[in-house]
Amino acid sequence: MFRNHRKAFLVSAAVLGGALLMTACEDGDAAKDTGAAQSSEPASNTAGSSAASSGSAGGDSEKAGGAKGKGTGDAGDSGSGVDTGDGTRVPVEQGCGANDITWSTRSESQAGGYILVIAKAKPGITCYLPGTHPTVAFGSDGTEAGPAEQSVGEPIKLTGGTTAYAGVNPKTTNTNDGKELDSIIVAVDGSDANPVSLKVGTISVDKPIVTNWHTAAADAVPFN
Repeated sequence: MFRNHRKAFLVSAAVLGGALLMTACEDGDAAKDTGAAQSSEPASNTAGSSAASSGSAGGDSEKAGGAKGKGTGDAGDSGSGVDTGDGTRVPVEQGCGANDITWSTRSESQAGGYILVIAKAKPGITCYLPGTHPTVAFGSDGTEAGPAEQSVGEPIKLTGGTTAYAGVNPKTTNTNDGKELDSIIVAVDGSDANPVSLKVGTISVDKPIVTNWHTAAADAVPFN
């Protein structure tokens, strides 16, 4: 009888131990599943956030790249015209400066003698000379030539083979007065900030005058 009680006790203990072991395993598995679910969800969110950030950064980069390209394109084509916004480019009509021009002079005997100023656009330059006279100054005191013409002509488009002329009479008086000089200072007009010095040989200067710009040398004779 004692032996039967002991056997029954051992069987009960074995059954109870198995039940406890199964419960522990199920709790452990549940804990693992819960932990895996919790850890996988933030990982997914993190990956999504990273992808969104990457996409945003890529979009911003493309926008920046597009803006840069357009700016570079406009800067590189500035010499050939201005973009009107629909892909059409129109020429830019700019005024000539002294540094856009190749200068030379020639002495002429007509009208008592005068200096012919010759202006040609440098290669690749297209600009406009005003219909008025160039600014011509003499000596360190800045004596300036007055206008030989009272009217204003049409602007001259200076490009390629076009040549412009202006005639300078350095001495319009019949006296022995005057200062001896060998160069003149020339600017396209009064707004030109970069005048040039041109050698002309020895001249006597007294109440000088200068014609407007012309496309024919014969029209640039400075009659007093």
